[in-house]
Amino acid sequence: MKSLSKAVSAMPRSGIREFMEIASKLEDVIHLEAGEPDFVTPAPIIDAAFEAARGGFTKYTSNAGFPSLREALARKVREQNGLVGVTAENIVLTPGSVGALATGVLAVANPGDEVLVPDPGWPNYINMVLLAGATPVLYPLRREHGYLPDLDELDALVTPRTKLIMLNNPCNPTGQVFAREVVEGLAAFAARHDLYVLSDEIYEAMVFEGAHEPIAQFDADGRVITVFGFSKTFAMTGWRLGYAVAPAPLAELITRLQEPLVSCASSISQKAAEAALALPDAVSGTMREAYRERRDAVVRLLGTGGANRLACVPEGAFYALVDLSDVSRDSYALAHALLREERVATAPGETFGPSSAGLLRIAFTTGLAEVEEGCRRILRFAAGAGSGGFGDGAAR
Repeated sequence: MKSLSKAVSAMPRSGIREFMEIASKLEDVIHLEAGEPDFVTPAPIIDAAFEAARGGFTKYTSNAGFPSLREALARKVREQNGLVGVTAENIVLTPGSVGALATGVLAVANPGDEVLVPDPGWPNYINMVLLAGATPVLYPLRREHGYLPDLDELDALVTPRTKLIMLNNPCNPTGQVFAREVVEGLAAFAARHDLYVLSDEIYEAMVFEGAHEPIAQFDADGRVITVFGFSKTFAMTGWRLGYAVAPAPLAELITRLQEPLVSCASSISQKAAEAALALPDAVSGTMREAYRERRDAVVRLLGTGGANRLACVPEGAFYALVDLSDVSRDSYALAHALLREERVATAPGETFGPSSAGLLRIAFTTGLAEVEEGCRRILRFAAGAGSGGFGDGAAR
């Protein structure tokens, strides 16, 4: 038989999903592996979905989504994100923010182009670039630099083939939030090298320190695609709804891509999203404060004293990187052993890039008591491993 797709075959598997599947088959596991909010979608959103279904909103929408939702989102990004001049024609609704990211890459990158991708960064960024036939080029977010991009290092990576830079702010897996001067510097970098920017800002509402600064506010010539969504802010991961905010020519291409890939985002989810946007800020604020309390517990338990295990203090999102590099540099072996011996599920650092060897990502997206107990088990595991108790092998 003829060979199958080389691009798909070359895609590395996400370590997050790998450990989600392993942990799902075990009992009494503390789940810190997935960025899945433990909150139930707020009742007014669910009620709106039922009303929409009963009212007949069960058919296709336009490729870009309902005009009413696009208008509401344009107003939201003008008022909340400071992106003046955005109109409904700049908004494209997609099945999850991953849909906006993937079509954003496809709208810009040609086979043979190079795309700058953060290390550490969400593993699907690389897969999206590979599916476009482009080449991912990792740019470092170094621990010694506070996991912030270094413009001199970025300059050195640019070649005539470089077409696009992908950003994530607030960041997964580090939890870092880019200050205004960092974001402004990245915008100037992109303009200097004539690069497009695809900015994943899905965690915009989950900021504990500082403020979320969209890079599109510094876009003077229409090169930035910003991706937002409903999954994290409103605990709507299963509703699969995100959106791209892009200059009209790019928004038109993203809209065109919807047709052969997905047709459109779910009509019922779009109506639910309209209800989400009408909720008071206190709804998402309550969730954010719960994540902040859990973040503070993680810092208290893992980030202080002589056994400081945090690579950095998270400023946003709901993740932390735990440093067990003194136990092993093999983060996959660490994750297997921790799951096997202490029944704590985490994500191996190396799935986010080679720079995170010896690190594990934890998501504080479960109850406070479970987060605290998970941290205590991680410390117990590290202490036992340091005494010669560490062994490789898959969890059983």
